[in-house]
Amino acid sequence: MVPAIPRTTNDAASRRVSRRAQRAGVGASVIRARMVTHSPSLGRMDGVILVDKRAGQTSHDVVAAVRRRLGRRRVGHAGTLDPFATGLLLVLVGRATRVQRFLLELPKTYVVRARLGATSSTGDPEGDIVETGRVPDPEAPLPTGRVRQRPPAYSAIKVGGERAYRRARRGEAVELPEREVVVQRFERLAPDRFEIECSSGTYVRSLIADLGDAYCLELRRTRIGPFAVQHADAERIVPLNEALAFLPAITLDADAGRRAGHGQAVPGDASGVVRLVDEYGLIALAEPRDGGRLKPIVGFRG
Repeated sequence: MVPAIPRTTNDAASRRVSRRAQRAGVGASVIRARMVTHSPSLGRMDGVILVDKRAGQTSHDVVAAVRRRLGRRRVGHAGTLDPFATGLLLVLVGRATRVQRFLLELPKTYVVRARLGATSSTGDPEGDIVETGRVPDPEAPLPTGRVRQRPPAYSAIKVGGERAYRRARRGEAVELPEREVVVQRFERLAPDRFEIECSSGTYVRSLIADLGDAYCLELRRTRIGPFAVQHADAERIVPLNEALAFLPAITLDADAGRRAGHGQAVPGDASGVVRLVDEYGLIALAEPRDGGRLKPIVGFRG
């Protein structure tokens, strides 16, 4: 007679997780997170969702829908898309909200269809349109490199604690200071179509308006750093360590991993921000300090 396989109780499973955590010097939540990394349940995971936003949605609409679907409060995004725009939006779930600034700094790529011979008060189809008939010179060089630009009045930049577009909609005169951005590539695909690769903080509407009498008729974000819109999948959360793979990784032994998990500096050399990882996964993001040390600046074990 084959003996029956004993059933494991929840209490016994919890004790095993606790023992593993004690041996590794990490919290039990870390062990549990590792065990459910490939779980079909998205509600328990931290990471990034690649969403292909449709026209008419605000970025907040997308975030609110993810909050409802996952039953999670800690959900944000890394880079607003205007309602008329489409394309890639990085939605951050759980502890991924802690790395928003690193994702915001990634370069972006856009494909634009412009309307030539007309202007818009907002730089897009939602503003007051004036037909001029003056078409920008199709042979004029397109600006690349370091570019000085003035953000449009209808933007989300805060002026005196209030969004600029709200002041502009009330009829107030809004003039925002110029800023320097970097345009890595500005390519004319057709007389009215362009592809633009630029640094974070670049206003594509301003780049198009600066060509002359023109405004953005369609705007689609196709890429953010290593993330491409063709890989968008609203049903998949990219695990946090995978989403941050554009940052170099340094693997720590058990002792250094424990100290890094408590926010303590550990030995190591780097030229910029790095991921600190151990056998259980991502511990923290760290930056170099004097004396060959790496200091955690964003932790994921707490």
